[in-house]
Amino acid sequence: MILLFLQATNDTAQRAVDTLNRAVQAGAAQPHELRFGDLLLKGGWVMVPIGILAVLGLVIFFERFFTIRKAGLNEVALMSQVKANVSSGKLDSAIAICRNSNSPLGRMLQKGLMRIGRPIKDIESAIENTGRLEVSRLEKNIGILGIVAGIAPMFGFLGTIAGVIKIFYDISQTDNISMGVISGGLYVKMVTSAAGLLVGIVAFVGYNILQMMVDKVILKLETDSVEFIDLLEEPSK
Repeated sequence: MILLFLQATNDTAQRAVDTLNRAVQAGAAQPHELRFGDLLLKGGWVMVPIGILAVLGLVIFFERFFTIRKAGLNEVALMSQVKANVSSGKLDSAIAICRNSNSPLGRMLQKGLMRIGRPIKDIESAIENTGRLEVSRLEKNIGILGIVAGIAPMFGFLGTIAGVIKIFYDISQTDNISMGVISGGLYVKMVTSAAGLLVGIVAFVGYNILQMMVDKVILKLETDSVEFIDLLEEPSK
């Protein structure tokens, strides 16, 4: 009887040990889920300036995007009204229309209309100077995107290098050079490099998009200003 009891107890203990081993193996087979938010937090203090650069770049991009897009709207109606009033000799009305348009083209034409009566060269010079000012306003803060594109990856690399230095310092103190210790710390520090590169790439793309938009607006302003000068020269032909 005692032997049967001991055998049953032994079988029960063995089953318990087997169940525990299977649970441990199942847990080891399923790695801990890596969450994006937790991974960012593990990047350390370098993620703070990278995050600031990301927010700064997005704010500048969208602010300039909508400003430049508004400046690049088709001004066919404005040009038609200005032509009609100039042809009719209503310079005051043409100037008022340009002033109310509140657009780069309107300000350029207004400056030219206020110089009517002077040599064409003076009118052209006034329009060109106004155009340069308008282009400078459109390009305002776009250069900051270029700076963000350049320094965000540098911050990322700085965070990675600082992390690697700390890993090897810890190894020198503990003499633990297992692959788990090295890789476990290194993958976390590589997060800063990835974040910096991502912010830099987005800023670089945004910078070039805005530059292309500005170039398109410049071409349009130059075309309209040439058309305006031709209009002023027509009576003298």
